[in-house]
Amino acid sequence: MAAAVALRNGVGVGIDKPVDGSKYVRYTAEQIEALERAYDECPKPSSVRRQQLIREHPILSNIEPRQIKVWFQNRRCRDKQKKETSRLQAVNRKLTAMNKLLMEENDRLQKQVSRLVLENAVMRQQLQNASLTKTDTSCESAVTIPQPSPKDTSDPAGLLSIAEETMAEFLSKATGTAVDWVQMPGMKPGPDSIGMVAISHSSRGVAARACGLVNLEPSKIAEALKDRPSWFSDCRKLEVFTLFPTATGGTIELVYMQMYAPTTIAPARDFWTLRYTTTLEDGSIAVCERSLSGSGVGPSASTAHQFVRAEMLPSGFLIRPCDGGSSIVHIVDHLDLEPWSVPEVLRPLYVSSKVVAQKMTTAAMHHIRQIAQESSGEASYAVGRRPAVMRSFSQRLGRGFNDAINGFVDDGWSLIAGDGAEDVVIMTRPNKGRTACPTVGGVLCAKASMLLQNVPPELLFRFLREHRSEWADYNVDALTASSMKAGSLLYPETRPLKFTGNQVIMPLAYTVENEEFLEVVKLESQARTVESSGSCLDVHLLQVCSGIDEKSVRGSCCQLIFAPIDESFQDDAPLLPSGFRVIPLDLKNPSSNGTLDSASVLDDSGGGGGSGASKENDAAAESARSVLLIAFQFPYEERLLDNVAAMARQYVRGIVSSVQRISMVISSSWVGSKPAHKLAPGSPEASTLAHWICRSYSFYTGADILCPGSGEMGESLLKMLWHHEDAILCCSLTAMPVFTFANQAGLDLLETTLVALQDITLDRIFDEQSSRALLAEFTKLMQQGHASLPGGVCASGMGRRVAYERAAAWKVLAENGSEHCLAFSFINWTFL
Repeated sequence: MAAAVALRNGVGVGIDKPVDGSKYVRYTAEQIEALERAYDECPKPSSVRRQQLIREHPILSNIEPRQIKVWFQNRRCRDKQKKETSRLQAVNRKLTAMNKLLMEENDRLQKQVSRLVLENAVMRQQLQNASLTKTDTSCESAVTIPQPSPKDTSDPAGLLSIAEETMAEFLSKATGTAVDWVQMPGMKPGPDSIGMVAISHSSRGVAARACGLVNLEPSKIAEALKDRPSWFSDCRKLEVFTLFPTATGGTIELVYMQMYAPTTIAPARDFWTLRYTTTLEDGSIAVCERSLSGSGVGPSASTAHQFVRAEMLPSGFLIRPCDGGSSIVHIVDHLDLEPWSVPEVLRPLYVSSKVVAQKMTTAAMHHIRQIAQESSGEASYAVGRRPAVMRSFSQRLGRGFNDAINGFVDDGWSLIAGDGAEDVVIMTRPNKGRTACPTVGGVLCAKASMLLQNVPPELLFRFLREHRSEWADYNVDALTASSMKAGSLLYPETRPLKFTGNQVIMPLAYTVENEEFLEVVKLESQARTVESSGSCLDVHLLQVCSGIDEKSVRGSCCQLIFAPIDESFQDDAPLLPSGFRVIPLDLKNPSSNGTLDSASVLDDSGGGGGSGASKENDAAAESARSVLLIAFQFPYEERLLDNVAAMARQYVRGIVSSVQRISMVISSSWVGSKPAHKLAPGSPEASTLAHWICRSYSFYTGADILCPGSGEMGESLLKMLWHHEDAILCCSLTAMPVFTFANQAGLDLLETTLVALQDITLDRIFDEQSSRALLAEFTKLMQQGHASLPGGVCASGMGRRVAYERAAAWKVLAENGSEHCLAFSFINWTFL
């Protein structure tokens, strides 16, 4: 008992003087000080080190080494308890803040329900009143937002009046019922997710709202979010023309912002806005913004004529401080993107609140959460790079790719004549001291667009990322990389190298939600001749991927952007980004898969709608229609411009052809959410294989792998197996087993697609310990037909470590009783 009391008092025990009849005594202050210094140097000393402590500190000479060992154990225990207490307190603060946020959201929803009930009652009364005219608009749920008068923007007093009105309207959207918000499809709110994301319903323009908890102080969040170009790669430019303080301590700014167009066949957007920053009575920081009209001050006409002036309705962010240095953040983006100015087929991108939520609102929330994670030291990066540098690389790749797609005249881009076919657009930009590629005459960009149907973007992009040799010419990659480095154009045939087709992907950084990741791709080469063996140079590409992770919202924009980079990987290395972007469309009428030659082709959305497909398949097909943008940049010398243009045009046409071929394979193997009907040459139908898998599992184990007694057959059974929570994989019974089938969870575990599944062998996914466990049970598996495997670690097709609680293996028997393949089921798996 005395020892326990001493431990609670934060000190250890000695052995030389009895206290209250016990053999234990308290350590003296000098002894504790000496032990604490030793603990700071080494919290877990060995027996030799403990003996050394006694020799080095005579004050400890009357203490036995065993007692010193006990003191260190107790000290480590206290330290662990302190850390755990601190962690639990932080979790408690987080849950308290999230509970407050949920209660406020519940209160807002109750008010919205009350308002809708009242509107419904009024509408019923109006319908019963025969005197009402048909032009009545009382059912509109959106608030009417008055436009600022031109005369109000000519003096500070008028601007302050507009700012206060904007603030009131913004707050009513952020925390009130001014807009009918509905939950963002595909988002899962919770304490560890991005937060609650909602989109507008039946309101003017398109709007999105997000709210969540961020472990940063309000002032830091406000500073980060106001610097929009640092986190929003679709923002080309942001200039503050006027700034003046208000009497309440806030600031009013007149801001001009340019945004890139997402495609090559639509004009870009710009905004002329008033931004108001102030501190509210409860200590919250609010930043609101809205468009101005009629102001004589603004951007020059030479720049603005390339843009369509869009309107920003009252938007902004509200930052409320919480205990422990965290904040509750509300973000609202409300825009009118002038959809009339784009081709009909692209208008869904400009009238979709979901697109605004994915591209702007959640991007802002991701950014501040990423900064918070980096500030707390939770984020880890490869090659010892600073977090700001890694974010800078991602932004530079995204912004450089947007520059290539848009080809603004004021950036020096100009169109060059084609060869008669309009499938590939060629633009050039002379160097003139630009930093993108300072040692060559200029940059050439070859661009093309494709309309894809029944091709899930995430599957297509995973294949493009994992199987570069299926679409890329490594010699062209080497040409671009060497030209960037050497400053002169080299042709592939002059380089005595050939590429093996192997690529090594080395991850650098992941964002907080894994929605975007940065990596280096090494393309391995080998000498063509013995004499040139010393000149083997691998090509390195800096690559950023987004929208293809298993946590990404289905239907979001996907990007795969890369640029050649020197192996020294300098922070200020010049980048020449190329790559792919796919944007999902919500279309009703299908169109054939092909190259988009012009806006007129896109305007033709196809004729007729009558197909015999079910509504479920129609909905799946609509969600799989998308526009694919391809843009590749090449350095050139003035004397070789025509040659480089011809090479670039042919190269991009080859890529288009490859993507079409890959898309056709993916499209034919994916209908809605169902897997391929033909898995591989010689394989049975997918529904037949699903029946064999389930029947064989029941035969060998006496249990059902799906719901007991479901009695499902055919397509219904396949659908249940496809969506089963456990990863189910099938591999061939060959000397080198390769995977032939996987359900959706299995594809997620392997980080691959059905198309690329057969490139992964069984031995690649198991680590050494798991391989030994499988080998120990293999004889039992082949004799008895099934075996249970303990939990372990395996690897995905991309090399990421995957832990699983346990696994089962069994033989899959065909109808005639022959052994068709082996099946594995990984239970409760997760990425490490």
